[in-house]
Amino acid sequence: MLHLFFTALQFYTRLPVPQTTTHAPDDLNRATVFFPFIGWLVGGLAVGGYWLGTVLFPPELAVLFSLIVGIWVTGAFHEDGFADVCDGFGGGWSKPQILAIMKDSRLGTYGAVGLGLLLAVKFFALRSIAETERYGWSVSLIYLSGHSISRFLAMTFIYALPYARDDADNSPGVSKAKPVAQGLTRGQLTLGGVFGILPLGVLIGLSGFWIYSVFLIPLWLVRGYLKRLFVRWIGGYTGDCLGATQQLTEVVWYLLFVSLKWVSI
Repeated sequence: MLHLFFTALQFYTRLPVPQTTTHAPDDLNRATVFFPFIGWLVGGLAVGGYWLGTVLFPPELAVLFSLIVGIWVTGAFHEDGFADVCDGFGGGWSKPQILAIMKDSRLGTYGAVGLGLLLAVKFFALRSIAETERYGWSVSLIYLSGHSISRFLAMTFIYALPYARDDADNSPGVSKAKPVAQGLTRGQLTLGGVFGILPLGVLIGLSGFWIYSVFLIPLWLVRGYLKRLFVRWIGGYTGDCLGATQQLTEVVWYLLFVSLKWVSI
């Protein structure tokens, strides 16, 4: 299990791992169970960047630094997937065309605009949460739960959908190759779900606001929309689809908290 954790850490982040950690595809498939747990680490480091920033700079810069930390830790892995999905589904009209565009390492207009808007919404949503939340621990747990739940929702596609590419992302002559986990057991999905939901459970337990659990419903609806979109156009998922799912559901998670606070004012 420790080896699988380091495999997940190596694949999903830029954090150092032991030199003995391998790149075997089977290890990556089994290590996917730690994907939501990696969200704890990435979210925790982003929170650390935020709180350190509040000591030295205005709140806006602190939020910006937290985003920079999260992007640096993952190497913009999921943001890149979101931009590729914007380009592919925005400019492609058939499965081969969409997959070819997503494979291209160049960033197109749809990707640039989509990523810019996504980061802007994420920044202002986190800024609003930091302003309205009364306790520092609640801000931290909202961060953590956003990172872990969004990764779990992306993980469900690996379980529920077939992989859409025939070349397994490693055919010769392509401009960008990304190994992708394929196939999960029900037990792996369940354990990933525990990792994904646990920060939310802690947040509910400490705050006493059970309404936060209702936020899972709109997240599942977003997941359902993305599932229909991916199946309709490419017949399954790719690594970019997983990254886009993670980014979109994370942002929606933050927006739900902003909306709740705004309505209650």
